[in-house]
Amino acid sequence: MRDYYEILGVSKTATNDEIKKAYRVLAKKYHPDLNPGDKEAEEKMKEVNQAYDVLSNEEKRARYDQFGPEGAEGMGGAGGFGGGFGGFDFGDIFGDIFGSFGGGFVGGSARRNGPIPGDDLSQRVTISFEEAAFGCKKEIRYSKVETCQNCGGSGCADGSSPKTCTKCNGMGQVRVQQRTPLGVIQTTKACDACGGTGKTIENPCKKCRGTGMGSVSKTLEVSIPAGIDNGQRISLRGMGNAGRNGGPAGDLYIAVVVRPHPVFTRDGYDIYCEIPITFPEAALGAEIRVPTLEGDTTFRIPEGTQTGTTFTLDGKGIPSVNGRGRGNLVFKVVVEVPRGMNEAQKDALRKFADACGKSNYSKKEKFFSKFRKG
Repeated sequence: MRDYYEILGVSKTATNDEIKKAYRVLAKKYHPDLNPGDKEAEEKMKEVNQAYDVLSNEEKRARYDQFGPEGAEGMGGAGGFGGGFGGFDFGDIFGDIFGSFGGGFVGGSARRNGPIPGDDLSQRVTISFEEAAFGCKKEIRYSKVETCQNCGGSGCADGSSPKTCTKCNGMGQVRVQQRTPLGVIQTTKACDACGGTGKTIENPCKKCRGTGMGSVSKTLEVSIPAGIDNGQRISLRGMGNAGRNGGPAGDLYIAVVVRPHPVFTRDGYDIYCEIPITFPEAALGAEIRVPTLEGDTTFRIPEGTQTGTTFTLDGKGIPSVNGRGRGNLVFKVVVEVPRGMNEAQKDALRKFADACGKSNYSKKEKFFSKFRKG
């Protein structure tokens, strides 16, 4: 199955707004009503619809990012081409092409008087490996759009109020006729006098210049949960740009970047590292020092430990982000061959080699016995 992000042509860090825009473009391209009888376009549209259904839903997207397509299954499918069609009505898709047919087919511009949700925002925060493991709090600074405090969002200066647009009589749209290969079609479009709002402002607010909105800087303390991984996101509902006409505010998404650790690597909730040991420690067995996220601990390796042998410390890995259990620490020992030996050390090593018999090197004997058998 193709990657959903690839299907929509967006990156894995795409915002909801970017995903929505990509979907609209593909919906206009492949929708069956624009490609009658084209089975290939219909299949493409189903694929696009399925990808959008998952990526436009915060919970489904999180499960898809972590577990793949199987993780998003059982949470509600994408459905067919009827109804809301993945969060858009037909006016959203075709309104830019034909406008509104006789007033019964209303596109996005016809809803400018209704509630308009605010845009989602995204920020990035960088944390250490340990902060990702055990959780932390980080201060986030960002800019967002809010209702103008000077005019309360009306866009008008003190003592004045918006006027009903005389061109569209407050409807926000006007009827026009277009000549097409199919004949003359009557459509509607946003009123150019009021921008589709149905109202005009004669005396605009000096602070927001009649927009009713303004940009402000915000500082938030964000709780980073224990167990979060590099590339995962935290969503803060209602902390994005303010909506218009009573619409809800957008969300703020925090993309988490985890700095690499100098010793550990991570896979899921398990962590891994390599520990160098000496030849005597490997041959005789020893208590060695093992680093963990909480500090060093000791571990007894057995006599005759071979280089590359792995050992596991249960419950010393990353805590589960849902608070259920904890991963393991898996370390591999690597025997370090001594360098720069003096003559006394070399002589002692030669005597040690002479004292060893074939039984002390069973792997070497088994390896060469394979050639002798051949």
